[in-house]
Amino acid sequence: MAEDADLVAEIEALGTKLAAARDSISARFIGQERVVDLTLSALICGGHAVLIGLPGLGKTRLVDTLSTVMGLKGNRIQFTPDLMPADILGSEVLETGEDGKRAFRFIEGPIFCQLLMADEINRASPRTQSALLQAMQEKEVTIAGEHRALGVPFHVLATQNPIEQEGTYPLPEAQLDRFLVQIDVPYPDRHTEKDILIATTGVAEAKAQPVFSSDELLAAQTLLRRMPVGDNIVELILNLVRACRPSDETAPDIIRQNVSWGPGPRAAQALMLTVRAQALLDGRLAPSAEDVRKMAVPVLEHRMALSFAARARGENIHHVINSAADQFTTVSAAA
Repeated sequence: MAEDADLVAEIEALGTKLAAARDSISARFIGQERVVDLTLSALICGGHAVLIGLPGLGKTRLVDTLSTVMGLKGNRIQFTPDLMPADILGSEVLETGEDGKRAFRFIEGPIFCQLLMADEINRASPRTQSALLQAMQEKEVTIAGEHRALGVPFHVLATQNPIEQEGTYPLPEAQLDRFLVQIDVPYPDRHTEKDILIATTGVAEAKAQPVFSSDELLAAQTLLRRMPVGDNIVELILNLVRACRPSDETAPDIIRQNVSWGPGPRAAQALMLTVRAQALLDGRLAPSAEDVRKMAVPVLEHRMALSFAARARGENIHHVINSAADQFTTVSAAA
């Protein structure tokens, strides 16, 4: 019982700390509470995120603010067609010492950090994109046959511009699957845009304040995995992920008729983690069916693809996922 009480106290303390982090981020990234919550969730879960939004919506500002608030060493890479893997990972150079002897010295690339912003990641060639695959999954890179560990913790926040697609290289499914969540950054509403206008055109702007350190973030990631998840939520997650595969016998008609391929096991793992983070951000000790409903689209949309016929009909992947999620969460609530 004492251990349970200690766990509850730790979870409550982490929830309070996350609320402070959310407030500090929102002071600079105004009026986008859902985007802030999703990016915080990705970091607390120990994962990566891809942000999809038009230019000028504050994606870079958000990542820079997160670096300060979460106490992480951040680097930024602007992806371009001529970017090479060595520009990201680093390279060995031959140097001559004072004694005249030559030796190779490794110069670290910008990936050796704790929070990497991969700006417009789909502008780089597949060869360059692949430089991130091992890093995102194994938190290390192999250069000249030597394994080199990255920062601890290590997170990638990538951005994509959804409208300027000429000369871009869509991310392969294997890389998309390594992103814990996809975060859509929308236009601000009128009231929010007015607040942004006033806050950013004066003499001084709000500054982000550190709330976490890297060690505290690592402890939070461990604590999140200790949060209890009810058997009914585990079953709901499994039911939803499996039903989003058109070949599965439990798939509803809307999935069979519109989806060409569905999510793999990483989607269920991502939901198990992110529903806990959602509960924490809402000040609760355990996730609910509504948390699964909220996290369904961010976790599943980049792990699924509409069929050609569905795209021709103008179907929307959000609508398809929400319909499936509504069906299963309604059944779970009734049970």
